[in-house]
Amino acid sequence: TGFLHLGGLRTALYNYIFAKKHQGTFILRVEDTDQNRVVPGAAEGIEDMLDWAGIPPDESPRRGGSFGPYQQSRRLDLYRRASDVLLERGAAYRCFCTPQRLELLKKEALRSQQTPRYDNRCRHLTPTEVSEKLSQGLDWIVRFRLEKGVEPFQDLVYGWNKHEVADVEGDPVILKGDGFPTYHLANVVDDHYMGISHVLRGTEWLTSTSKHLLLYKAFGWDPPQFGHLPLLLNKDGGKLSKRQGDIFLERFAQDGYLPEALLDIITNCGSGFTEKQTGRTLEELISQFEIGRITTHSALLDLEKLPEFNRIHLTRHIENEGLRQKLIRELQLLVEHVYGDQQVDQEVLEKEYVERVLLLRKGHISLLKNLVSSDYSYLWVRPSVSREQLQTISAEVDEIGKLVLGLMTRQAAVLTVEELNTELRSLQKQTKETKYSSMMKLLRLALSGQQHGPSVAEMMVTLGPKEVCGRIHKALTS
Repeated sequence: TGFLHLGGLRTALYNYIFAKKHQGTFILRVEDTDQNRVVPGAAEGIEDMLDWAGIPPDESPRRGGSFGPYQQSRRLDLYRRASDVLLERGAAYRCFCTPQRLELLKKEALRSQQTPRYDNRCRHLTPTEVSEKLSQGLDWIVRFRLEKGVEPFQDLVYGWNKHEVADVEGDPVILKGDGFPTYHLANVVDDHYMGISHVLRGTEWLTSTSKHLLLYKAFGWDPPQFGHLPLLLNKDGGKLSKRQGDIFLERFAQDGYLPEALLDIITNCGSGFTEKQTGRTLEELISQFEIGRITTHSALLDLEKLPEFNRIHLTRHIENEGLRQKLIRELQLLVEHVYGDQQVDQEVLEKEYVERVLLLRKGHISLLKNLVSSDYSYLWVRPSVSREQLQTISAEVDEIGKLVLGLMTRQAAVLTVEELNTELRSLQKQTKETKYSSMMKLLRLALSGQQHGPSVAEMMVTLGPKEVCGRIHKALTS
């Protein structure tokens, strides 16, 4: 019914790391039985995003598996046969109530400030009455007969639980008029036939579990173990808003966030681990996860912290030889995309130069695209600055140029920003009348063509001796 958002990613992640920790199989099953709400492309999008996040299912509609099809709309015969079994056993019955009657029941309940529920009217039809209605060609659906005396079950997160559903609900629909099952029937049938051992799902299904266990009992099947995950909420305790579209994975992928950062932040704000720790890899999440450590209170997600999580994982990517090559290619494409119409010199796109920039800026940037922001444009666009422009700042332009060129060819390759600042101050003392601030202004203009940006020493270290010398020489001779 929609695309993968952070709440769905968190549920998938907990299932994935639980399965991997216990050498199990992580299964993606597409529930598309509510045909009115199906969004075209959503199922494919969910699988794309699980692949992107690095937690691909072992069995799914795309990958297949021994228990397919993995799309419920392609398993309708199975559900129809299952509902027939329940009808034969008297655990379910045909309901002939019209949509109009059901709507009236709902309105009446709301008017008297009660929770709307079906009044179980068709539960009491005799076999003769049912045959008569069928012979008249009346439309019908199948409802499951809720019985009192629900057995308690042990939830993997919430402990012992039971909900006397028959006291608060009418008999639920399990097969609709269009031949499609509801969630309740489809999931119970599929979990049985797919050999599901454990189900981790959102806490909103906790109260329905007693109903599902009644269905298992009616079929004579052993249920899987259930674990219900507490809600993922905004840091202020409100629901994550889907309206702005800012919690969907596609948005984070487009914005350049690393999947590792998202997996890290959604587990960091929750529970299931011995301690809170930033920067965990997927392997660490798997090895450290303990389902008994999941607490029942909601997880509060502070997305303002995401850039910091991304900075940590981006630094790790830059430090890793293999992952760095991918970042180099991505950054080259970003530079061409952002600065391509400004006659970007091919030399600044060379692998060695781009790699230098990445290694020197690691830890300073949260996203790769930070490096193509206006602050860093000097890295990619060589300035067109004339000697006359520099002379308006200081008449000693040639002397300053020679001093800096001498420094850069002598030892700049090994200088840090702090050491370079010290060296530049000593160079300024060798000029006759140029103040330090004017010398910095002149160098900034020669190196970047801009009046603002990072410190001159930072620029020089990031550009590297060869590029600095080239730019100063060009400015002095143009």
